[in-house]
Amino acid sequence: MDAYEYSELLKTLSLKMGNIKNIMKPESLQARLEEIEQMQQDPEFWNDAANAGLISQEKTKAERILATYSKAHDAVQDAQEYFELSKAENDEETLELLYDDAETLQANTNALEVQMMLSGEHDGANAIISIHPGAGGTESQDWASILYRMYLRWAERHGFKVEVLDYQAGDEAGIKDASFIIKGENAYGYLKVENGIHRLVRISPFDSNAKRHTSFSSVMVSPEIDDDIDIVIEDKDLRVDTYRSSGAGGQHVNKTESAIRLTHIPTNIVVQCQNDRSQHKNKSAAMKMLKSRLYEYEMAKKQAVLDGVEKSEIGWGHQIRSYVMQPYQQIKDTRSNQAFSNVEAILDGDIDKMLEGVLVTLAK
Repeated sequence: MDAYEYSELLKTLSLKMGNIKNIMKPESLQARLEEIEQMQQDPEFWNDAANAGLISQEKTKAERILATYSKAHDAVQDAQEYFELSKAENDEETLELLYDDAETLQANTNALEVQMMLSGEHDGANAIISIHPGAGGTESQDWASILYRMYLRWAERHGFKVEVLDYQAGDEAGIKDASFIIKGENAYGYLKVENGIHRLVRISPFDSNAKRHTSFSSVMVSPEIDDDIDIVIEDKDLRVDTYRSSGAGGQHVNKTESAIRLTHIPTNIVVQCQNDRSQHKNKSAAMKMLKSRLYEYEMAKKQAVLDGVEKSEIGWGHQIRSYVMQPYQQIKDTRSNQAFSNVEAILDGDIDKMLEGVLVTLAK
């Protein structure tokens, strides 16, 4: 990087910080924090535990956003001042240090920009994820298990917890179905862009002729909604099936029909849970999944009306990303149009840049 490139970067970052300031309004956020602190000093405030909890969460989030903004804002301002001073004094050593820190400076500003985008009603919620392999038997089931591991590794990198709701192993390899909750701040906000069809191109390890195969798996992501959101599911619209759990779990798994499958007849949304030995607990978890999926479905319908999209286009049937392993290595997202060559790292859960690229593109 040279002086001209660094100067242009600072202009871009300054403009971006200005846009972020207009969106987040730090003065208003600070005023709200002071208001909350006044509320918390009133002993009666804590009598309503549920409301106090929500307000406290709002305070924590506001404090974090302000801290991130201040850090990024000060870093850009300091960089501008040091750059101008170093140029005036021909201080090449300081200029080189500034150039070396350019990538970090840009990354911090981009992280703040993405944080501003995660302001939707349920972006801060936990994410319920379901992965279903497409046609293709073992090959597609193996691809589904690779995606499953990718999301688990992403959660691990962020220190998030994972609760498995349903896991059905494939006959030879991979998985037939998997549903799980990733519990962590903004989990849904980040992972909501994973909704859709994921395409893999590789030389199949299951093909003795070493031919190239194309496999598909669908990923569905919905927020874990609060219990206070009223979603009515009438008995006549619900089909309940019980079956014996599969996979590891001892003799109990094979002897009792504790697994639950729920089908919402009007929308044909199907969820299932077999994680617990208790049929009652599995049904409760499945109902939570179904309500979250129905909420997401209704939100998608409303957005489709606003966007002028035909109702038939709503769903999970669109390909969002291609993962090519042969004849070259590249992962390309169809929405951001970004291509990545670090395939191994991405499949190991290093997906933040990819997710952020889609979030920025969709925000525009």
